Amino acid sequence: MALTGRTALLAALGSIPVGILAPSWAGMLAVNAPLCFAILCDYALAAPVRTLQFTRSGDTSVRLGDAADVQLTVTNRSHRPLRAQLRDAWPPSSWLPGTEQASSRHRLTVPAGERRRLTTSLRPTRRGDRRAERVTVRSYGPLGLAARQGNHEVPWAVRVLPPFTSRKHLPSRLTRLRELDGRTSVLTRGEGTEFDSLREYVPGDDTRSIDWRATARQSAVAVRTWRPERDRHILIVLDTGRTSAGRVGDIPRLDASMDAALLLTALASRAGDRVDLLAYDRRLRAQVQGRSAGDVLPAVVNALAPLEPELVETDARGLASTALARAPRRSLIVLLTSLDAAPIEEGLLPVLPQLAQRHTVLLASVSDPHIARMATTRGTIEGVYEAAAATQTQSQRSRTADQLRRHGVTVVDASPDTLAPALADAYLTLKAAGRL
Repeated sequence: MALTGRTALLAALGSIPVGILAPSWAGMLAVNAPLCFAILCDYALAAPVRTLQFTRSGDTSVRLGDAADVQLTVTNRSHRPLRAQLRDAWPPSSWLPGTEQASSRHRLTVPAGERRRLTTSLRPTRRGDRRAERVTVRSYGPLGLAARQGNHEVPWAVRVLPPFTSRKHLPSRLTRLRELDGRTSVLTRGEGTEFDSLREYVPGDDTRSIDWRATARQSAVAVRTWRPERDRHILIVLDTGRTSAGRVGDIPRLDASMDAALLLTALASRAGDRVDLLAYDRRLRAQVQGRSAGDVLPAVVNALAPLEPELVETDARGLASTALARAPRRSLIVLLTSLDAAPIEEGLLPVLPQLAQRHTVLLASVSDPHIARMATTRGTIEGVYEAAAATQTQSQRSRTADQLRRHGVTVVDASPDTLAPALADAYLTLKAAGRL
């Protein structure tokens, strides 16, 4: 076009979309016609954004605390080379604080008709599904004076799984399980144990396990060894009501309960037991049912990943009826819930006889270690009041636990760091006693 005056120049520039010009040049447009002509040419030579094609690949799941890499392939279908800045936008919780800009922004050059692959590294800080929002591209001309900009929707989702920090306790519990399972002979017998084999008596063995008939047929004293029964049914019930939203230390109670559920699932499936899971507050939030031993742990991890606490009071009657429907024959029902007096006395205790009559019930709850520290506070008036409040809270929890035990419930009350191994130990104790 011919640049005959300031008016004609501004009219020509009016066709350029707002925001494509570098801010440092905006004040010079009306007074420097050759520069404006160069900007127009630079804009015209920038590769178009709308014709770009995008595809994704890479990780679809990651454990909380680990990194996930998502690849974005950019294909330039135009006849002009692409010189661009690109922003791959994800939710803020997809990165550690302060690392979003470095991880999501890329510079690239793609010759005409070619493609390039970029990698966006995510390090999520929360569980659940993280979905890509949009890809924003700013395509510059060869002089870098003007640019075209546009957005593209390129869907992708990464599921952030629970971290399963308690898996470090699994080897020691598997060793104890092998002892119970007869690989290392045991002589204790419970109601639910099966005869395993005979072996020669050694000093220290329980004399009640001597098999006198077998001893009469051979020259050495023979004793029976037993192993716990396999194929027991374990139903893990996760309370996702308002009490699970309370934070203990740096994590919600729900997350600590999830970690305990994962360790128990891994241990029980190795023991040959069948594990089902349901999460409930006023309705069913998640369930895993009928999975094989090799599939149950991944299924439970995947089901727990998107769960969040609901700020509603848990319907104890609905929870009990749902659990009974999922456990038609005798099972071990593991309730991961609060041990606070009000929810237990008003909600769980009235329906507990229905569960305890037909099943073995184990209740596990997260305690706050800060309460224990407060109970030892002394030296100031504030400290004395804190100690009195903490002692009262501990007494209430102890009374509530005693009420549950009188109904035949096994109670595990432990801090977030020790809840998972304590629950696994309680399961092994019940299994050794033949109470499953």
